[in-house]
Amino acid sequence: MFTLDDLKDSPVAILGGGAVGKACGADCALAGNSVRICDLEPFASKTLRDLDKTGITLTGTPKNKYGFHRLGTGHFDLVTTSVAEAVKGAKLIIIATPSIAHDVFFEQLIPVLEDGMIIHIIPDNYGSLRLRKRMRELGCDKKVIVGGWSSAPYGARVETEGGVMDSDVSLVYRAITLRGAALPMTDQEAFLQSSELLGCFDSITQGDGPTSGDTVLDIGFSNVNPVLHCPGTLLGVGTMENWGIIYGGNDHYTYSIYSHAYCPSIAEVQYAFYQEEVQLAKAIGVHVQDFDKKNFMSRTSILGPEYMGDECIVPFEDQWPTGFGTGPFDIRNRYITEDIPVGCHIYHELGKRYGIKTPVIDSMIVLAGVMNQTDYFAQGMTLADLGIENLTDEQLLTYLHTGEYAG
Repeated sequence: MFTLDDLKDSPVAILGGGAVGKACGADCALAGNSVRICDLEPFASKTLRDLDKTGITLTGTPKNKYGFHRLGTGHFDLVTTSVAEAVKGAKLIIIATPSIAHDVFFEQLIPVLEDGMIIHIIPDNYGSLRLRKRMRELGCDKKVIVGGWSSAPYGARVETEGGVMDSDVSLVYRAITLRGAALPMTDQEAFLQSSELLGCFDSITQGDGPTSGDTVLDIGFSNVNPVLHCPGTLLGVGTMENWGIIYGGNDHYTYSIYSHAYCPSIAEVQYAFYQEEVQLAKAIGVHVQDFDKKNFMSRTSILGPEYMGDECIVPFEDQWPTGFGTGPFDIRNRYITEDIPVGCHIYHELGKRYGIKTPVIDSMIVLAGVMNQTDYFAQGMTLADLGIENLTDEQLLTYLHTGEYAG
């Protein structure tokens, strides 16, 4: 469908004005890409304010095994609230929003898709399945490549002052590898190759390189967020809510889930959660990223290998201050409000479908529901939302690999 030379001069369209979108956009600009960034109201008035004047400055001391270092101010060629304006003529598109915002962007993106576009969803969080589903419903037959990644290339935090976003994004780490997959897998080679043209993947391209996942379901299972965030936040809630009152001096925002919540007992829960994911993937017939238990028994947990390699182990006996607060700072953080109804609930749904018990994952949904007074079993994402509820086991695998949809 394309060669790298065909796409090397293409603008990059970033959809999403949060920490990941801003970091990816600035990094691409610093690497020499022509970058357009788009967010939608009512958020754009805050997330995009003055970006046409200031750009985004990448700051921090991002950890990276191979010492990849690029900070500075990246400027955008276009700052807009129009998806159509952002993507017109752009062959490389990055969707960098929480999963709860995917559908809003998809509704505006699908009518303006052009043949030859390559769409990277960062992180995927089942966005590829949802985008393809909506394309079918709207009768869109544009020849595009759609795929997603298990995580973002960074740990990124938007800087604020007095509740106002400034133009700095602080990077905590830069990944040396990420796991990605296209839907369908017949587009896999082109999808992975196209990441070489995105400046935000330079630490990966120049590191260990991208890893090919086994379908986008593998990418969903390999997303570290639910398995790390949910047990850490829910079981560490006492420390989090008392931080700045009883613990940690007077500053609530120095709290870090890695430094102050993770411990051997929570790590055991995280590993048991992961084992349920492994059983689900096996029952479906796809793979999942292999995480060794020793990595769970570390303050960096299974996130550490993304930027420092498999040998990255920080013992629980070490205090390992992160240097600033990574949060979360309350129970209604996306660590719960996204990772429970999306990641955990899809696992719950697949467990019912394939006869795999998921008691640890289900317990996270129950506890989060009680704490937030929300019925996440009723409100969670379903297999119907992904367009796979009526597919037989064989039809699902065929769809994931070849794109032939029998629903």
